Amino acid sequence: MKFAEIADPGANLIEAYDAGRVRINGRDYARSVAVSAGHVALDWGPDDVASLSVAHLEAVLLEGTQVLILGTGSRQRFPDPAVQHALLRRGIGVEVMDTGAACRTYNILVSEGRAVVAALLLD
Repeated sequence: MKFAEIADPGANLIEAYDAGRVRINGRDYARSVAVSAGHVALDWGPDDVASLSVAHLEAVLLEGTQVLILGTGSRQRFPDPAVQHALLRRGIGVEVMDTGAACRTYNILVSEGRAVVAALLLD
């Protein structure tokens, strides 16, 4: 499923997502990946949301991150509430959704110039 044309070659945009694969700026990734407008982090976290910790997410947050979008694979699964609360206490909004929706939402927010990070778990 194709999502968006890359209008700004300087920003990381997600071009496609299929179960087990995400394409960012022409490169395919088959493992969990975190992406922001200017950075791609590989193997940032666990294989499943049940193993997700605050430390995993803090490792991919950038200075000034406003929103973290957590893509949890083929279906929406929520992490331990303590994980979300830790980020909310820091003033970072947290949105949890399936990875396809997370990819689409990330592209919209990054195109608006928002300081967003998408942390994507792949099935």
